[in-house]
Amino acid sequence: MNPFVSDAQSSQSPQLETVAQFGKHQPIGLGVSQPTPSSAARIFVTFPKNPDNYDYGLAEISTQAAGVDQRRPYPNAEWNKWDSLNPQNRFINVQALFVDNTNALWVLDPASPAGQRALPEGIKLLKINLSTNQVEKIYRFEDLPRERTGLNDVQIDTRRQMAYLSDPGRAAIVVLDLKTGKSRTVLENDKSTKADPAFVLTIEGKEVRDTKGNPFRSNVNGIALTHDFNFLYFRPITQTKLFRIATNYLVDPTLTPAQLASHVEVMGETGVSHGMIADKAGNVYLTDSPNKAIKYVTPDKQLKTLVQDDRLLWPDSFGISADGYLYVTAAQIQRTKRYNNGEDKVAYPFRLYRVKLPK
Repeated sequence: MNPFVSDAQSSQSPQLETVAQFGKHQPIGLGVSQPTPSSAARIFVTFPKNPDNYDYGLAEISTQAAGVDQRRPYPNAEWNKWDSLNPQNRFINVQALFVDNTNALWVLDPASPAGQRALPEGIKLLKINLSTNQVEKIYRFEDLPRERTGLNDVQIDTRRQMAYLSDPGRAAIVVLDLKTGKSRTVLENDKSTKADPAFVLTIEGKEVRDTKGNPFRSNVNGIALTHDFNFLYFRPITQTKLFRIATNYLVDPTLTPAQLASHVEVMGETGVSHGMIADKAGNVYLTDSPNKAIKYVTPDKQLKTLVQDDRLLWPDSFGISADGYLYVTAAQIQRTKRYNNGEDKVAYPFRLYRVKLPK
């Protein structure tokens, strides 16, 4: 039984605004900082290492000229060099971003470019001081089986000094102690972290299958940490349920795998979703590629639609600004060559959007 109460379909929806456009550079990860006395809010976007269209893996976005792509490599050009001769101190394939409540930018590099050899020695999580634009700390996950891991998303718990990461490669969640650098793998191959093998993602009336006919599939992917640090929401992409677990269980190393799994809550049916984020009001936002929409779950467990728009082609990652906007990247993954027998069906340019948060 689905505990969510769906809202009635409204003929009106908040206005989806274009914030920036990126030509043929595909936006994936997103982070929006909070303004400071000396700086306005800043926007950061990650881009995959695509041999056809690569210049920066991580860029800061200037929005002063509307509709013009104004990117600069961040934190500098050296980190963004293509050759990857120094994988420990260059970006290999940046995936996710997260701005914590101290206004630090966290950058996750799983070091696994699509169609290229993964570089386990390049896997890393960076903490960047946005006041100085300097890398303050690098975590390298040397205690994980890095040849098998496939980290995807990250959330930072500053109260406990912990990082929570999704690992679709191993169908698991990784808990990283930011003080010691030690990590633990939890909920590995749990029913809440594994994709449904029978589920085939369908978007725009077409099954999303690669050139070999294999359907797109992802284990636990998007994650969202509530602002009180009490709950981590998570889910695989290719199934339809949303899960959460209280973080006090996640950080408890004394629990057995079975004991920890018993604390996972099934929150209900939400449909397909990729990225997630929580706001200060306790809403949890979910991208919805089949319906070209953004949905959200309220604290009282209602499932609502924030915006539905044909431009939301594979909405992927979120950021929230202090002035009440939800930012979202549109990755158009289902329209790329990989899922169209080598034909590029992307509607260029790639764009970054925003929409006003609900009142």
